[in-house]
Amino acid sequence: MTPYKRTPLAAAHRALGARMVEFGGFEMPVQYTSILEEHAAVRERAGLFDVSHMGRIRVCGPRAEAAVERLVTCEVASLRPGAVRYGCLCNESGGTVDDVTVYRIATDDFFFCVNAANVEKDHRWIVEHVAGSGVSIENSSETSGLLALQGPAAEKLLQTQTTLALAGLRRFRFAEGRVDDRTVLVSRTGYTGSDGFEIYCGASDLEALWAGLLEAGAAFGLVPAGLGARDTLRLEAALPLYGHELDDETSPLEAGLDRFVKLDVGGFIGCEAIRARKAAGHVRALAGFILEDPGVARAGYVLSAGGRDVGVVTSGAPSPTLGRSIGLGWLPPALSAKDTAITVRVRARELRARVVETPFVRKVDRAGRAAGRN
Repeated sequence: MTPYKRTPLAAAHRALGARMVEFGGFEMPVQYTSILEEHAAVRERAGLFDVSHMGRIRVCGPRAEAAVERLVTCEVASLRPGAVRYGCLCNESGGTVDDVTVYRIATDDFFFCVNAANVEKDHRWIVEHVAGSGVSIENSSETSGLLALQGPAAEKLLQTQTTLALAGLRRFRFAEGRVDDRTVLVSRTGYTGSDGFEIYCGASDLEALWAGLLEAGAAFGLVPAGLGARDTLRLEAALPLYGHELDDETSPLEAGLDRFVKLDVGGFIGCEAIRARKAAGHVRALAGFILEDPGVARAGYVLSAGGRDVGVVTSGAPSPTLGRSIGLGWLPPALSAKDTAITVRVRARELRARVVETPFVRKVDRAGRAAGRN
């Protein structure tokens, strides 16, 4: 018997021949056919992911806005109902408790979508820091489900299953309605760098929605996609993965997330520490690189320059879109500029690499066009 949690779709994944692995305390599908095929489907057509392992934590009440402003690095007061914003929960030393998306349902009603491995941790953090301040807090992770429909065909496909006007739903906006005659929240968000939607539903509706979308999606080239493709897609978009690019010791500014930190406004937990760390000068910066020699850079591999060890790889994989190996890693700020020559130590070999701008692949539009930047 597995010690890991399962989403309500575990049996459906096995029926589709998925290879299951542990991730964030859950048994999840890493791939159904091949990572390359599933990655290509999301870039060119559409892929459907079970992301119900992600957590949902609701904060509501007459002082909900003030509570959420104190918790997250992004601005909340300017967030209108029906809008989503990305930000971080930070600790008092300026490290990152988690990176989250914040949804404003109504004036006094919000929820966080949080990383699977951090659900209990984040729930405790939120309760400890804002409970009793005119808000109620609910962890609805086990009673709700989440699907991610991603790719240039996602809008046309989903429109066949709903009366919601999806063409008018802008990026980082959401609407509540019905899909396949089930009550859902549809959000134009995702973790792939392609256009698409995340669909929140009750846990009891998850299997029917999954099956209905796969059936309707056959005409659009939809495939079920696993965590393997999700990782290569997010890496091409240079999106951080908690536990790799972010952790309790890492400031969001070190990870290049300045635009999601209301440092000039302040008022959030960790703000003063982040200001102090910025004033003192960060000793490392997150940079993207492309390998110029054959090989793959994996997390934990050493980065070198001028014969000295100078950093470490946080994430790395072959890019199916670019046909080259790419990675993210920590470097001294002086070595993080575009076109800086570095090497990656892969076992006993030193592979040549070059620092590049990120994202590695620009956002794929609704017509399925993608472009490499480097």
